[in-house]
Amino acid sequence: MLLHELLIRSAADRPDHPAVVDKSTTLTYRELDDLAGRIAAVLADMGVSRGDRVALWIDKSATTVAALYAVLRLGAAYLPIDPSAPVERVAYLLRDADVTTAITGRNKLKGWRELADHDVPTERLLVVDAAAPAEPPTLDGIEVRWSDAVASATPRPPAERVGPDDLAYILFTSGSTGRPKGVMLSHLNGASFVDWAVRTIGVGPDDRVSSHAPFHFDLSIFDLYATAQAGSTVVLVPKSVTMFPAEAIRFVADQGITVWYSVPSVLSMMVSRGGLAEGDLGSVRRLLFAGEVFPTPYLTRLMELVPGPEYWNLYGPTETNVCTAYRVPAPPGADARPAPIGQVLDCDRLVVLGDDGRPVEPGTEGELLVSGDTVTLGYWGDAERTAERLTVLPDLDPEARWYRTGDRVVELPSGDLEFVGRRDHQVKSRGYRIELGEIETVLHRHPDVADCAVVAIPDDLITNRIVAAVAPASLDPAVLTRHCEGFLPGYMVPQEFHLLDELPHTGTGKIDRVRLATELA
Repeated sequence: MLLHELLIRSAADRPDHPAVVDKSTTLTYRELDDLAGRIAAVLADMGVSRGDRVALWIDKSATTVAALYAVLRLGAAYLPIDPSAPVERVAYLLRDADVTTAITGRNKLKGWRELADHDVPTERLLVVDAAAPAEPPTLDGIEVRWSDAVASATPRPPAERVGPDDLAYILFTSGSTGRPKGVMLSHLNGASFVDWAVRTIGVGPDDRVSSHAPFHFDLSIFDLYATAQAGSTVVLVPKSVTMFPAEAIRFVADQGITVWYSVPSVLSMMVSRGGLAEGDLGSVRRLLFAGEVFPTPYLTRLMELVPGPEYWNLYGPTETNVCTAYRVPAPPGADARPAPIGQVLDCDRLVVLGDDGRPVEPGTEGELLVSGDTVTLGYWGDAERTAERLTVLPDLDPEARWYRTGDRVVELPSGDLEFVGRRDHQVKSRGYRIELGEIETVLHRHPDVADCAVVAIPDDLITNRIVAAVAPASLDPAVLTRHCEGFLPGYMVPQEFHLLDELPHTGTGKIDRVRLATELA
């Protein structure tokens, strides 16, 4: 089923059931489908059709959810942009994807005026959260329409001839070259993961699912479309709540959240700084996390304080949606290894290859490759990168395309995969090969470390200096050095500790390692 058809089906089956909750606004499935149809009508009148890319530079809201569905109804693909992204980055994304039509909010109009100096291809703009003012602002060379056009439109039915392999959305991620790369995902890619999640994790029509991730982050695919498939309710988490862990805990209670999905660092902050106590998060019956390794001291404490939910560790680069999953059966213990990333989804296949390009035996470390229905179409406008990362393995299946994740894993005796580290996160110092993630795991074992990241700073004498950034700032570097010496060989103990009030994070909530390395160099 196509992604926008999930909404249409639930609107027919449960028209009066809450579909999306946004602060004080609630839209039923009938209302959400109707709004999506009216936005689609305006976009079609502006010239949007199958195969186009439509950017969304707008804050998260119920109207934004409708706009995503509107784009999909036309057979076009949406390109969500971080609402806090600087103008230069927005301009790059618009140019790279050749976006001629965009959806935006009133508070972004100043940004669009600044974009006029950046030679962007955008010619048409739909402001969905404000009616046309008496004196509309001038945007040179851009046709602007407003929400009053949406209000008076007749809902447009879905476009015909759209298929599962059509492009549905493009998510830009950081690239090794320093320039963002646009990951292309089809309706099949997204819907295959969503179908698995609803069946296996168990999302039901009466669930209230948090939408913590911003829409330009791939975790949002579960939030948006698993709820639509199940006919349940997605509750948008306000930005003000995402910034304060204590507020997030209260939000769960106030909104009766039953399914929570976020990056582990958000949950770790609830444990370390949010004052999480027994009985909190009591409405939650499924707790999902993905995007980074969950430090076991915090996962253990979370599971001890909140023992009721099923805990799921979901794994997958943006290029594969989610491709493996592991249900955490019990608190692992503060000194245990991180939770496995589990086993492959039933719509995908995987293989672990050694450095010689051949499959390895269980228990042997290698690079994870994934093939199947959730795997990306490739990178927008970058055939060379697509060919490099999507490869054919003739000895396994000459017809399949396999995505090289760059992640190194080991198959455990249970059949679950354990994440070891990144191929490109491995560095050398004094001739030794070092996985920075291993040092971070050790630092997270210290009870007073709330957050940490380890980066390699180029050094002419020893290749790289190993530098750690740790929060909170009140910690003692000498204590941290002794702690690391208790777990690591000397060459892996960081040469420097930088103590910060908090670490910088990207718009998706992950630690901003590029910025950190630049600031610490």
